[in-house]
Amino acid sequence: MPTLKDIAQIVGVSISTVSRVINEDTSKHISAETKAKVWEAVKQLNYKTSDTQRRLIKQKMVASLHSDKQIGCILSFPNNKHNDPFFSPMLAGIKDKLKEMGASLAFIKTQDEVIEDWQQNRLFKDGAPEGLIIIENVNPSLVETLKERVPFCVGIDLTDPTLPVIVYDRVIAAQAAVSHLIDQGYRKIGYIGGIDLVDSADKDMRFQGYKTALLEADLPINSEWIINAEWDVDLSYDKMSELLTHYRNDLPTAMFCASDMMAVAAMRAVSEQGLRIPDDIAFIGLDNIEVSKYTSPPLSTIHIPKYEMGLVAAKTVIDFIDGCYPIPFKMVLPFELIVRQSSGDCCLHTSHVECCVSLARK
Repeated sequence: MPTLKDIAQIVGVSISTVSRVINEDTSKHISAETKAKVWEAVKQLNYKTSDTQRRLIKQKMVASLHSDKQIGCILSFPNNKHNDPFFSPMLAGIKDKLKEMGASLAFIKTQDEVIEDWQQNRLFKDGAPEGLIIIENVNPSLVETLKERVPFCVGIDLTDPTLPVIVYDRVIAAQAAVSHLIDQGYRKIGYIGGIDLVDSADKDMRFQGYKTALLEADLPINSEWIINAEWDVDLSYDKMSELLTHYRNDLPTAMFCASDMMAVAAMRAVSEQGLRIPDDIAFIGLDNIEVSKYTSPPLSTIHIPKYEMGLVAAKTVIDFIDGCYPIPFKMVLPFELIVRQSSGDCCLHTSHVECCVSLARK
């Protein structure tokens, strides 16, 4: 059975140096070259270690294998891509997993930035990355162009049957949110959504979930209560204010908002017009961004595993490069209903504790 002494002899260092490398002891500086030689000797000798050390060795070997891999990331439309409350946890998951696997994030670009590079013949002028992670509704023609340049592309919440994709079920998530409002006794439920409503409401899966929940409960869908805010918080505020002014005698008693940010803006409009949440109008969002638990009252929402989606996407693109996925697949991650005071009084008796109902639906 090989020992630390055997490894030390192969590498030409002391036994204590080998021990420090294997146990991640940073009390003394050891060069990257020496560390690499130690791990190579460990592999060569098939040195037996503890479970913890074996995991560490595997991580080091994986990191060494992918140390030269550059992965790009393209998002659909956010202007502030690094600080967007929905996308930033996802990007953090991508960065953390790539780092763990020894790869690096080459760039983060919005769809508009990529299109501009494409039109100016600057797209990948310094060479294409080994892989790409494409997040949300990037234009299909652009996706096709990217796939021609980069053979290993992975999508997050992307509709493309030719790629591995990581998703959550938007229809069921929205349906769960609206069903919660119905269970709370609300019967006049409105909707605030995004840009997909411009072309066709039915194309937006969150709107499909909203509509399905109402139809199954035999409740009316009032077009006057459906707001297209185009994913713009200012529009959400303005259009909610207009609804409250123009339809004062026929207001919804609850609103499902397809994003928490639009919910926060609409809630402010309601409060400024002297109405109470949830007594006059209840709210539930979708995202569970950090600020949602600090609104007044705290916002009920659907928790989307944003960070975890980033982790899985990063691992998937590296595995894809390594030949692990001969055919595309769709991985559906679970979501969670987070019930807070904005949708009723069910949490008023639980102090600061959130009522969480796990909905691990696929």
